Amino acid sequence: MSVEFEQRSTEETAEVLKLLGDKTRLRTLCLLYESDCCVCELVEVFQMSQPSISQHLRKLRDRGIVIEEQRGRWMFYQLNRAHSTYPLIESIIQTLPSEKATWASLEEQGLRVNCC
Repeated sequence: MSVEFEQRSTEETAEVLKLLGDKTRLRTLCLLYESDCCVCELVEVFQMSQPSISQHLRKLRDRGIVIEEQRGRWMFYQLNRAHSTYPLIESIIQTLPSEKATWASLEEQGLRVNCC
Protein backbone atom coordinates (compact mmCIF):
# COMPACT_ATOMS: atom_id res chain seq x y z
CA MET A 1 0.00 0.00 0.00
CA SER A 2 1.41 3.39 -0.93
CA VAL A 3 1.07 6.46 1.27
CA GLU A 4 0.18 9.73 -0.40
CA PHE A 5 2.18 12.76 0.66
CA GLU A 6 1.45 16.39 -0.01
CA GLN A 7 4.18 17.73 -2.23
CA ARG A 8 6.41 20.36 -0.66
CA SER A 9 9.54 22.12 -1.75
CA THR A 10 12.90 20.42 -1.65
CA GLU A 11 14.08 23.24 0.60
CA GLU A 12 11.31 22.69 3.17
CA THR A 13 11.88 18.94 3.18
CA ALA A 14 15.64 19.41 3.58
CA GLU A 15 15.07 21.76 6.54
CA VAL A 16 12.83 19.21 8.28
CA LEU A 17 15.23 16.35 7.60
CA LYS A 18 18.10 18.46 8.94
CA LEU A 19 16.14 19.01 12.18
CA LEU A 20 15.44 15.28 12.40
CA GLY A 21 19.11 14.53 11.76
CA ASP A 22 19.84 15.32 15.40
CA LYS A 23 19.18 12.23 17.54
CA THR A 24 17.89 14.25 20.51
CA ARG A 25 15.32 16.07 18.37
CA LEU A 26 14.36 12.88 16.55
CA ARG A 27 13.81 10.98 19.80
CA THR A 28 11.94 13.98 21.22
CA LEU A 29 9.50 13.73 18.33
CA CYS A 30 9.15 9.99 18.97
CA LEU A 31 8.35 10.74 22.60
CA LEU A 32 5.85 13.45 21.65
CA TYR A 33 4.24 11.05 19.18
CA GLU A 34 3.27 8.94 22.20
CA SER A 35 2.41 11.70 24.69
CA ASP A 36 2.43 15.46 25.29
CA CYS A 37 4.96 16.39 27.93
CA CYS A 38 6.59 19.03 30.04
CA VAL A 39 10.23 20.03 29.59
CA CYS A 40 11.03 18.51 33.00
CA GLU A 41 10.07 15.07 31.69
CA LEU A 42 12.41 15.40 28.70
CA VAL A 43 15.18 16.53 31.05
CA GLU A 44 14.67 13.27 32.95
CA VAL A 45 14.59 11.09 29.81
CA PHE A 46 17.69 12.59 28.22
CA GLN A 47 19.57 13.39 31.44
CA MET A 48 20.38 16.78 29.91
CA SER A 49 20.04 20.28 31.29
CA GLN A 50 16.76 22.14 30.93
CA PRO A 51 18.38 24.85 28.76
CA SER A 52 19.72 22.18 26.35
CA ILE A 53 16.30 20.53 26.03
CA SER A 54 14.67 23.94 25.60
CA GLN A 55 17.04 24.78 22.72
CA HIS A 56 16.06 21.60 20.89
CA LEU A 57 12.37 22.31 21.47
CA ARG A 58 12.79 25.91 20.30
CA LYS A 59 14.17 24.72 16.96
CA LEU A 60 11.23 22.35 16.50
CA ARG A 61 8.75 25.01 17.63
CA ASP A 62 10.21 27.66 15.33
CA ARG A 63 9.54 25.35 12.34
CA GLY A 64 6.02 24.65 13.64
CA ILE A 65 6.71 20.95 14.15
CA VAL A 66 5.84 21.12 17.84
CA ILE A 67 3.31 23.28 19.63
CA GLU A 68 3.76 24.65 23.11
CA GLU A 69 0.92 25.21 25.53
CA GLN A 70 1.14 26.89 28.89
CA ARG A 71 -0.57 24.99 31.69
CA GLY A 72 -0.31 26.97 34.87
CA ARG A 73 3.27 28.14 35.05
CA TRP A 74 4.63 25.19 33.05
CA MET A 75 5.11 24.79 29.32
CA PHE A 76 3.93 21.58 27.70
CA TYR A 77 4.83 20.41 24.21
CA GLN A 78 2.99 18.34 21.66
CA LEU A 79 3.60 17.19 18.13
CA ASN A 80 1.83 19.45 15.62
CA ARG A 81 -0.21 16.89 13.69
CA ALA A 82 -1.62 19.67 11.46
CA HIS A 83 1.83 20.70 10.16
CA SER A 84 2.30 20.16 6.43
CA THR A 85 5.29 17.88 7.05
CA TYR A 86 3.54 15.73 9.66
CA PRO A 87 2.95 12.79 7.27
CA LEU A 88 6.68 12.72 6.48
CA ILE A 89 7.61 12.99 10.16
CA GLU A 90 5.10 10.30 11.13
CA SER A 91 6.41 7.93 8.46
CA ILE A 92 9.93 8.32 9.90
CA ILE A 93 8.76 7.91 13.50
CA GLN A 94 6.92 4.71 12.63
CA THR A 95 10.21 3.11 11.54
CA LEU A 96 11.71 3.70 15.01
CA PRO A 97 11.18 1.91 18.34
CA SER A 98 8.13 2.92 20.36
CA GLU A 99 8.67 5.16 23.39
CA LYS A 100 5.71 3.74 25.35
CA ALA A 101 8.12 1.88 27.67
CA THR A 102 9.99 5.14 28.36
CA TRP A 103 6.77 6.86 29.45
CA ALA A 104 5.74 3.82 31.52
CA SER A 105 9.13 3.79 33.25
CA LEU A 106 8.89 7.50 34.12
CA GLU A 107 5.42 6.95 35.48
CA GLU A 108 6.55 4.00 37.62
CA GLN A 109 9.34 6.17 39.02
CA GLY A 110 6.86 8.97 39.77
CA LEU A 111 8.61 11.28 37.31
CA ARG A 112 5.72 12.06 34.98
CA VAL A 113 4.77 15.71 35.27
CA ASN A 114 6.51 15.99 38.63
CA CYS A 115 7.02 19.73 38.22
CA CYS A 116 3.35 20.63 38.09
